[in-house]
Amino acid sequence: MKENRIHLKVKDHSVSGETFELIENPIFGFLETSPQPKAEKLSEYYKTEDYISHTDAKRNILEKVYHLVRSISLKRKLKLINSFSFEEKKLLDIGCGTGDFLQVSKQNNWQVSGIEPNQQAREIANKKTENNVFEIEQLQKFKKHSFNVITLWHVLEHLPNLENQISIFKSLLKKNGVLIVAVPNYKSYDAKHYKNFWAALDVPRHLWHFNQDSIVSLFAKENMKVIKILPMQFDAYYVSLLSEKYKSGFMNPIKAFWIGFLSNRKAKRSKEYSSLIYVIKNG
Repeated sequence: MKENRIHLKVKDHSVSGETFELIENPIFGFLETSPQPKAEKLSEYYKTEDYISHTDAKRNILEKVYHLVRSISLKRKLKLINSFSFEEKKLLDIGCGTGDFLQVSKQNNWQVSGIEPNQQAREIANKKTENNVFEIEQLQKFKKHSFNVITLWHVLEHLPNLENQISIFKSLLKKNGVLIVAVPNYKSYDAKHYKNFWAALDVPRHLWHFNQDSIVSLFAKENMKVIKILPMQFDAYYVSLLSEKYKSGFMNPIKAFWIGFLSNRKAKRSKEYSSLIYVIKNG
């Protein structure tokens, strides 16, 4: 059997200053954060202003850029889910943050439900969705085969008990339903450039770090097939901006833009974009 090996040592730049190891999983090939925080302590690592998805604030340039990009991304996400032909349009968004994607989906005739562990974000989201956003415990209470589409926008990397979670997602999807997963790609150019300063590693909040092969093999185990892989080009710029902050102490937008541009240009050939969207069909 292939032995685990340390891929990289990475510091928690946002909260604790602690150092973690990224260890290659010998079966699926993704990287695991080690040690992983115990469940009861994990929430302590989220007490940081870097988690913009938990607020609607626009207090600084990073937050303003985030919300500008989010408004464009929402249109693309909606276009993606509307491209599927389902008789029913039932959507579950896991880790829905402040509920903007659910809100725009609801306005486009989707029946929406959301899961959001963060209380502050959940309260904001419920105002936008008529109280259709729930705590994580609700995931076990939904009826089997309830949804045509389940989305996880930069959420899978946060979830403990990874294989068990994927089994739950499969059980909640209808036959031929679609799971949409967006995650950072540690084989992108910006990841290789910034190495242990790459903001999308985000240890220990990110428990897992994926590449394309690992996603394909991980879901194949549940008889789920990746049918399409799409780029998230804006992520290269945003992640580079935050990576510059971690590396040099300030954001350095000119250099960050250049690295983001290079990453996207190189990815046109390699297909290794900073973040990728996987469209996964339930078998």
